[in-house]
Amino acid sequence: MNTAGGITGGDCFSVSAEAGEGCALTLTSQAAERAYKASSFETGHMATQIKAADNARVNWLPQETILFEGCNFKRSLRVNLAVGASALIVEPLVFGRTEMGETLGNIHFRDRIDIWQDGVPLFLDAMTLEGDAQKLLDRPHIASNARAIATLVYVSNDAETWLKPVRQLLPEHGGASLLQPNVLVVRMLAPDSFELRKHLIPILNLLTHQHLPKCWMS
Repeated sequence: MNTAGGITGGDCFSVSAEAGEGCALTLTSQAAERAYKASSFETGHMATQIKAADNARVNWLPQETILFEGCNFKRSLRVNLAVGASALIVEPLVFGRTEMGETLGNIHFRDRIDIWQDGVPLFLDAMTLEGDAQKLLDRPHIASNARAIATLVYVSNDAETWLKPVRQLLPEHGGASLLQPNVLVVRMLAPDSFELRKHLIPILNLLTHQHLPKCWMS
């Protein structure tokens, strides 16, 4: 799934998906998503809602979202899991294409990820970047010059089993922890999308049991 040609000011897209009882559902994108310069003060919106019924498994595995100079983009992801459901959620984000010499001196980006199970919040995360993103990302306690980041959440009764193997695959600027016994959270930073993929793809292969969608390998 991808928007047609990327997102700019005033665009509004939504995605809804549901995995029925006992089913497995994998969602991905055929290419990187793009948030382009907004030609007005209007905001581009992307809202995604995913549900998984009892004993279902859902994998939300989009490729990178690339932010461009001047973008005004707000997106949200809401995942609702039934009691016995599991999920693998990843959101890779790239701040300009370093190989093209792109910099982000003025952007507006708001992002939110909410994951709930049986009405209980498991993971609530929000990010807001406004103005000169380059200066913010260069700060050592924010991104330490990184231009690509990824957030991964794995919700399953075997989450603890994968903590050590995942940690062994992380780059220097990456971390993995258990928020609770069934919730594994991974964060990683990289200088560009190539380096991010180099470490992210082996982790996704591990957690999907080598069933990562082929578009990720192209």
